[in-house]
Amino acid sequence: MEASAARTGGGGISLLGSELLTLFRRRRTWALLGALALIPILIAVALRVAGDSPDGRGPAFLDQITNNGLFVGVTAITVAIPLFLPLTIGVVAGDAIAGEASHGTLRYLLLAPAGRLRLLFVKYLAAAVFCVAATLTVVVVGTLIGWALFPIGPVTLLSGATVGIGDGLLRFLAIAAYVTVSLLGMSAIGVFLSTLTTVPVGAMAATAILAVAAQIVGALPQLEWLHPWLFTHYWLDFGDLLREPPVWDSFLDNAVLQAGYVLVFGALASGRFLTKDILS
Repeated sequence: MEASAARTGGGGISLLGSELLTLFRRRRTWALLGALALIPILIAVALRVAGDSPDGRGPAFLDQITNNGLFVGVTAITVAIPLFLPLTIGVVAGDAIAGEASHGTLRYLLLAPAGRLRLLFVKYLAAAVFCVAATLTVVVVGTLIGWALFPIGPVTLLSGATVGIGDGLLRFLAIAAYVTVSLLGMSAIGVFLSTLTTVPVGAMAATAILAVAAQIVGALPQLEWLHPWLFTHYWLDFGDLLREPPVWDSFLDNAVLQAGYVLVFGALASGRFLTKDILS
């Protein structure tokens, strides 16, 4: 029994490694990451050429960039969260199962019926890893281009306190972690939708549309009772990490909410994947 468990665990690790290699060898994956990298680059170049907006308009932290280039990354993540990150995550998560089915490779991956749950879990983990890569791309590229084009120095927090560059960079990494956690629930929804169809474009589009729809619902005061249950509810609350001391309440609330979505839609995806003949 122990040997069998070891083989199963080793097979799961091998399958995950193979899935990640496949994911990050695709030109589409690098095109998505490249598109995300363009966001901070465009913001930094625009400010370098045109300077600050005279009336202070624009996304959060935009007015801080010319004084401290480290804010390019956090400004870019603010811009990317409502649409660009959901679009890229939707492409990867929506393609997880439906893409294999459309190419006819799912049949071979599921020759052993007992491997269905393991395959589904690996597909979700790969989507989660892409979430990490996507958020880090925006923050890291933003930090580097900001460092190159603008002066850098101690970071002034929302609470008015000033921290050193190292502390500031750690906080920006914490924001990347926050945003990654925020996208895990959406990834679970995308993988579930991917089990419903053999047309990956449909699952991709549906995932992105749900993210936009949830944000629209979250902006309607008439539906305020529903807001805390939306997977997008805490997406922009990472500003608490830029206070002294940092406030982790929203991070924890967000993690609990996303975990609920992962459990619910993971169960739905498992039920669909185990019982429905999606190979015919």
